[in-house]
Amino acid sequence: MFIASPVKTNLYGVGLVRSPAFPVLPRRLQHRVPLSRQVRAVISREEKAVDQEDEKSINRSVVYSSSPAFPWQRSKYTGTKTVMAVVKIRRKMREKLTERLGHQFELLMKAVGQGMLVQLVSEDIDPETGSGRRSLETPVLGLPKARNDPRNLEFTATFTVPTDFGKPGAILVTNLLSSEICLSEIIIRDGSDTILFPGNTWIHSRNDNPEGRIIFRSQPCLPSQTPAGIKELREKDLRSVRGNGKGERKPHERIYDYDVYNDLGDPRKKDRVRPILGGPERPYPRRCRSGRTLVSRDPPCESRGKDKEEFYVPRDEEFEDIKRDTFTAGRLKALFHNLVPSIAAALSNLDIPFTCFSDIDKLYKCDIVLRPTEPKDTGISGVFGGFVDGILNVGETLLKYDTPAVIKSDRFAWLRDNEFGRQALAGVNPVNIELLKELPIRSKLDPDIYGSQESALTEEVIAKEVLHYGMTLEQAFEEKRLFLLDYHDMLLPFVDKINSLKEDPRKTYASRTIFFYSKAGALRPLAIELSLPPTPDNDNKFVYVHGHDATTHWMWKLAKAHVCSNDAGVHQLVNHWLRTHASMEPYIIATNRQLSTMHPVYKLLHPHMRYTLEINARARKSLINGGGIIESCFTPGKYSMELSSAAYKSMWRFDMEGLPADLVRRGMAEEDASEECGVKLVIEDYPYAADGLLIWKAIKNLVESYVKHFYSDPKSIASDFELQAWWDEIKNKGHYDKKDEPWWPKLNTAQDLTEILTNMIWIASGQHAAINFGQYPFGGYVPNRPTLLRKLIPQENDPEYEMFMRNPQYSFLSSLPTQLQATKVMAVQETLSTHSADEEYLIDLKENQRRWFQDEEVVKYFSKFSEELEEVEKKINKRNKDKKLKNRTGAGMPPYELLLPTSPHGVTGRGIPNSISI
Repeated sequence: MFIASPVKTNLYGVGLVRSPAFPVLPRRLQHRVPLSRQVRAVISREEKAVDQEDEKSINRSVVYSSSPAFPWQRSKYTGTKTVMAVVKIRRKMREKLTERLGHQFELLMKAVGQGMLVQLVSEDIDPETGSGRRSLETPVLGLPKARNDPRNLEFTATFTVPTDFGKPGAILVTNLLSSEICLSEIIIRDGSDTILFPGNTWIHSRNDNPEGRIIFRSQPCLPSQTPAGIKELREKDLRSVRGNGKGERKPHERIYDYDVYNDLGDPRKKDRVRPILGGPERPYPRRCRSGRTLVSRDPPCESRGKDKEEFYVPRDEEFEDIKRDTFTAGRLKALFHNLVPSIAAALSNLDIPFTCFSDIDKLYKCDIVLRPTEPKDTGISGVFGGFVDGILNVGETLLKYDTPAVIKSDRFAWLRDNEFGRQALAGVNPVNIELLKELPIRSKLDPDIYGSQESALTEEVIAKEVLHYGMTLEQAFEEKRLFLLDYHDMLLPFVDKINSLKEDPRKTYASRTIFFYSKAGALRPLAIELSLPPTPDNDNKFVYVHGHDATTHWMWKLAKAHVCSNDAGVHQLVNHWLRTHASMEPYIIATNRQLSTMHPVYKLLHPHMRYTLEINARARKSLINGGGIIESCFTPGKYSMELSSAAYKSMWRFDMEGLPADLVRRGMAEEDASEECGVKLVIEDYPYAADGLLIWKAIKNLVESYVKHFYSDPKSIASDFELQAWWDEIKNKGHYDKKDEPWWPKLNTAQDLTEILTNMIWIASGQHAAINFGQYPFGGYVPNRPTLLRKLIPQENDPEYEMFMRNPQYSFLSSLPTQLQATKVMAVQETLSTHSADEEYLIDLKENQRRWFQDEEVVKYFSKFSEELEEVEKKINKRNKDKKLKNRTGAGMPPYELLLPTSPHGVTGRGIPNSISI
């Protein structure tokens, strides 16, 4: 049997160094304070247990001296009390053999008190030291106990403190082990009081981080309300996460800082040179700084590290095991999906195009089969042939894609104009359509460079098309039935550069599409304008309308494909990456740097920051980087991120990122104070907007109640220096290139804060869900939403026109991405559309937040929010069964479910997570 007493904090090998239970006093007069509890760690070959034995009688008499041993004995001492702590440690789900052996050793060290030290800090000030009263550093003892949650192991610690110690407000935690520990939470039992100290944080070895980690109690408070005893610790903890902006970040660090996007390319490789994003020429939101070594000074580009080396994010931002496994499984699945096309491309002279629709169907129906093609002269074709035959016999499971929702019940839906229009309102990118207010449409680009500012979609062209619906152009404008999808100004400056790409060539136009909303409730395309940069003898503006003859029909189909290709690129680079992922990152960095974990705004935003920095770092590593998936598979190619930067410069505004403001800006809604969200939709059957406003309203109701609860004094917003520093840093550091814009909201009132926080939570949850989780359901079928096209539409004097006339289907299919390009992007879309098993959903926010709050009033706000979302789900399901709503219901039509709050894991096309986690 081994009796453990408070230990020294050094550990040499496996040896246990005992120390006196309390510090040794000078010889003058020693004081004796008996232990209130002895902890005996019993370790035998047959049984491991922790025997905690209370002393039956405790002598509480104290011998006072003029030189006391403990700070709390400098004041009048009235006795001691015992405070118990339950420390919950999360264990890893998967471990290597060496890690398991190390884990067993660590359990032994924890059992005998050599794994972790904890120290209580009171909310009360010690008058002698001027700081919060502190207990002794106490070891966490005992063999682990797995209670209700097998992922968490429980240990205990016992403190002896004076009876007037006060309420613990913080705990200092020191990790004595050589490996990191994931602290779930600490529960303090002080008499009848139970105090929760939520952790959910990684604590690294004292060897890496000599400073003990500060864990605050769950009760949120504003800076002005911070108990005096822990005020200094609150400030210290914030300073510790800001860093000094120097040096390379280490994996164990918890540093949040800003940097420009200077790690997307590699200036040492000619084909990988990419411009830095962030600065006057190419403005962009800031990312989390990693400080890797520079590989060039002009421009200052960071090293991208080794292929398998992950970019730094603060340790608490990294994926947990379940998420990491889901992501890895997605990559493995993508590998198998791409295996046969990759082999085919390697064995043939060129990547293989689709030549008939059955080539595409085979991606879903059965194994991918190589088309007959002339192999490269390897001299061992027979060996390769046998290898390929073996691969093809693997079976459907690994080499088959699930059928995307858009063709699951109606394989030909994508061909129809109604479906083309419906997806502008209820597809994966329903955020660009706008009300057409006048003709002619005018460009804002420089006419000296880009030619006439007037669109070729003239009144005459549109009036003729509107007449087919028994309506004049004037009536159509008056009844607000004309709508526009305009990518002209965004794309035209890049068209020549994109069309000149030699590696993986692709062709594009700048596009405009005009739609008509019929009395039957269908949105139908009327005319499409495709533009190339002008030449001295041609303005290069081509107008297409749907016709009745075969040639016009196929030209119309090709024009729609180019619009879809542009839409896919703008969706991915602007609406998805820029407006959710990249824009959210500075909010997360500022929240961690300027708001204490005690701050009520930090606690509100915390669930909406989960995994975002990690997924963004992974995107910089392999998705949006030079030569990454986006460049190889989407229209803009190597100019993708430059286009994203141009969009940030010309259109991004924080005050317009909220749903109601965005709808009004696009003319898709009108301000109406009588409506719940203050706006009335121009098209009632606009599924994204109609469902989104329900989610927006629920979020705003929650935030409004929450803000009023913590900021009851009208002056408290302006006087909250942490909050003001947070908002100032978002504007002046996180979005530095936009810092001087006049449209930034003020932060003086509770209403100001409500609007700001509602915007952020909407972007992280509802907005991201609406434009992310439909990527595979809509984009998984290549002809419906090609991410690039490899040919321009042939004109009568073009060499390819004759081939088009002979075989228009081949011309269409050979314009699509190659088989390898298609399966690459399908695999990525499938991964991005997948909910992991550990997903945390908006509707379950009450469960996630319950551990942060012991204030029942606040808990009620989150419970009410979950109830509201349950009602929202019922309303959406009811709408999806309403036959009057043509954009939701119809034969073979998938219902609009992207904003349904709940979802199982997997590719479901529904569900709203709390955060941008994929």
